[in-house]
Amino acid sequence: MKKEHSHFILYKPYGYLSQFINNGPKKNSKRLLGELYSFPKETMAIGRLDEDSEGLLLLTTNGKVSYEICNGPVEKEYYAQVDGIVTDSAIKMLQKGVEIGINGKKYRTKPCQAKILSSIPSLPPRAKKIRDSRHGPTSWVSITLTEGKYRQVKKMTAAAGFPTLRLVRVRIGAIHVNNMDAGDVIPVETLAY
Repeated sequence: MKKEHSHFILYKPYGYLSQFINNGPKKNSKRLLGELYSFPKETMAIGRLDEDSEGLLLLTTNGKVSYEICNGPVEKEYYAQVDGIVTDSAIKMLQKGVEIGINGKKYRTKPCQAKILSSIPSLPPRAKKIRDSRHGPTSWVSITLTEGKYRQVKKMTAAAGFPTLRLVRVRIGAIHVNNMDAGDVIPVETLAY
């Protein structure tokens, strides 16, 4: 008999770890995904978002689906609010690939899609305020990758001269965050990515 799998689309809020169990030194002070919904025991996050990142996170009980999304050519689109008014030359750098550090070694990112967003995206308010205008202007960029190295988007924008202040994943393949609020969980029969 074929096992039925469960799949979920989640808007991971700021301040949550992309996991269900925390064995770290601050395990009692960290917020985990299991606080948001009653997920089946064998549920796993497909990829990760840092504690201070937010947005679209897919969950499944099917390891094969998780592997295909994490290791295949599936696009992941991020909106990043960056420090300063991003320039066309910085966007060109991001598109061509920039050099970042991964595990103490230099790594050149693959070419990607990057563009300046002409308006502030409509996103749920973040649990912790970014900063106010007294600290200087900010702008928004869209970056679409098929790879997903540790803190990659943040390292890329910093390498281009515009550190990330807020990072939101808005799309994985064909799945969009749309009008979800922080903490929303949508059970689905399949993940059509």
